[in-house]
Amino acid sequence: MPPRLSLRRIFLCVLCCGGAVFLILSIHQRWTWPPTISPPTRTTEAQIAYTAQILTQRVQTEPAIKEEARRKPWYFSRGLDFPEPAKGETDLFPDQTDGDRILQQLMYVPENYEGFDEPTKLILTYNGLGTWGQMPGSAAFHGCPVNRCALVADKNRAVDADAILYKDHFIHPGQTRPSKQIWILYLLECPYHTQLIKFPNVFNWTATYRKDSDLVTPYERWTYYDPQVTQKPQVRDYAANKTKKVAWFVSNCGARNGRLAYARELGKYISVDIYGTCGPLKCPRTDHRCFEILEREYKFYLAFENSNCRDYITEKFYVNGLGQAVLPIVMGARPEDYEKSAPQGSYIHVDDFNSPIELAAYLHRLDKDDDLYNSYFRWKGTGEFINTYFWCRLCAMLHSPLSVRHYEDINDWWRGPGVCTGSSWRNPPH
Repeated sequence: MPPRLSLRRIFLCVLCCGGAVFLILSIHQRWTWPPTISPPTRTTEAQIAYTAQILTQRVQTEPAIKEEARRKPWYFSRGLDFPEPAKGETDLFPDQTDGDRILQQLMYVPENYEGFDEPTKLILTYNGLGTWGQMPGSAAFHGCPVNRCALVADKNRAVDADAILYKDHFIHPGQTRPSKQIWILYLLECPYHTQLIKFPNVFNWTATYRKDSDLVTPYERWTYYDPQVTQKPQVRDYAANKTKKVAWFVSNCGARNGRLAYARELGKYISVDIYGTCGPLKCPRTDHRCFEILEREYKFYLAFENSNCRDYITEKFYVNGLGQAVLPIVMGARPEDYEKSAPQGSYIHVDDFNSPIELAAYLHRLDKDDDLYNSYFRWKGTGEFINTYFWCRLCAMLHSPLSVRHYEDINDWWRGPGVCTGSSWRNPPH
């Protein structure tokens, strides 16, 4: 006959089990985000302060990451190295240095910033705040190294605002721009899909994906931890168990650059599975299993943009391509643009081949040579895609020494000769 359990014994058992569960959860919680802090829900920039607070708490309990966090700039994950006030000349604008200057802007703090009493910079978002996902006030700048800025959407403030920001569409406010006011044109799409501006000499700064913009706003920004270390050995075999060749998710069948015709021609010499409106296969873009199929079964992905324009590299490459365990084949920006923007040796550009049949021959070679195929993944782990913190950089630049700058003809700069081509960059039309 089994022994009878008294209420006292039952209570002690429950108490012991509860204590064990509490202990396990406490240990687990030590290595995860502290439960007492809620992440920001409205502004991306607020995540800076949130992340810094989290990391500060973690380095107190995890000494192993302390040195790493202090060594990495603040825009990296686990980065706590914030900038010091600048001394001497800076490289913030296109005429001062080559490249996109994103890192210089992220690490810029004006000289004597903590000591001077310059008022908050007022930024009017002329097309409203809704498209930005922001609220009026200074929340967008919380945690930024330079944060004395505030957003407003009231067009009556056009007279006294320090800057007016126009997103995707320009409507002239009907007043002469004050000499110290900055007008900024923000464009996300390529020239084929943006407004033709009819007003000369109105914009001081541009904010686009183009590297010669004043504030470069790329779809993604790859940054190495150490610029001298661009490759590292990989443990994973990225070719393992993949039985299919090329995949493409696409819905726009009428792109200007002839990408669909190229894909179909390529499909004559190597298997190309086209998912979406332009092909026989279906996989809704909202279904996460599409990318699971891509990673598990395919070796190559067509990261073809809808237009061939300078620096125009979108999520088709960064998310659909590099974001998966697949080798992207690119069409869109110039080969030299991909070289400056992408991790070294991470993709194949169609313009490196004379024809689709020549490209297909190389893909067949990669399919048979796992070592060669895996060499395209050696960039992994050498850096990360960083948040470029647009609002932080904008605020910092508004506090920098401002020179007289304006675009005489914004259309010539944005959509002039050589900016886009309807054919291959190898043989552009004359």
